[in-house]
Parts: sequence; C-alpha cells; structure tokens
Amino acid sequence: MRAAHPAARGLALGIGSTGALLGAVAAPRISRRIGVGRSIAVGAVLFPAPIAIAAAASGPMWARAAALGAAEFLAGIGVMLFDVNLNSLQTAVIPDAMRSRVAGAYSTVNYGIRPVGAVVGGALATLIGLRATLITAAAGGALSLLWLLPSPIPRVHSLPPDASLPADGGTEPETRPVPR
Repeated sequence: MRAAHPAARGLALGIGSTGALLGAVAAPRISRRIGVGRSIAVGAVLFPAPIAIAAAASGPMWARAAALGAAEFLAGIGVMLFDVNLNSLQTAVIPDAMRSRVAGAYSTVNYGIRPVGAVVGGALATLIGLRATLITAAAGGALSLLWLLPSPIPRVHSLPPDASLPADGGTEPETRPVPR
C-alpha cells in the first residue's frame, strides 16, 4: 500500500478537524434529543469505529485520501460527542472539592496509557500487518462500549439546567443527573 501524498493526508486531517468542530457544536443538541448518556455511548463507538474505513481504503490515491478524510470526519464527530457530554456529566456529579483530583487521575490514566498503546500497536502491525491492526483497533475501540453499558451512564437522559451550589456554601450541587 503506497502512502498518500502529504497534501492529501493534510487535507484529510483538516476534514477531520471540521468533523470535530461540527461534533462539538452539535453535541448539546444531540444530547438533548437522545440523552446525555446515550450521546456518550454513541461517541464511544463513533470515535474509534471509523478507523476501519481508513483500513479498508484501496485504489487510487484520491480514493484512499477520501476514505481517510471520511474516517477522520466521523471520528472527530464521535470524539466531541463523547468528550463534551462526558465532561458535562463529570462536572455535574463530581463535587467541586474533588474535581481537580478526579480530573488529574482521569488525565493520568487517559494520557499515560497512550505510549503503551503506541508500542502495542506498532508491535501488532509488525506481526499481523497494518490493515489488520487498524481493523483490530477499530473493533477493540468500539467494544469499549461494553464497559459503559452496565454503568448508570447510558440511562442518564439530562443534566440539571443549573447545578449551582446551595446557598449554605456546601460543596454538593442541589440537583443530580436525571436517569431515564
């Protein structure tokens, strides 16, 4: 498989950024329509699954670049749908006094595992090939939904319109997410 021209790769990544912008703008509207928890679940699948589109790309360079652009566009929408709604949910349920510690732990795990994934992905690509590795990554990422489904998150329909702190100065918001 020949690599795409750098300009084609750049254009594809730019298309992906457009998808991320669209996803960030649309995330609140989508979550109001289908629910915050379901939006998180959809984003958890839509973010990694399009990698399979890029893996399946073949033919002339323009077709491969279009497949990469489509994959990046859909993944951009998915990651924003996931992140915007998950961050909103976390903000609503985590007490203010704990939020920085939770964010630090979350970031440590989220960013700390990435080098391990890069090494495992490189080793897997060496063993079974790039296409098979990308398909495995797409399937494995989409299957991460299985961790989410038994949790209460998919049943959260909406967040309180104003999760302001009580007048007595306490740290717990007055309202909690509304399960469906």
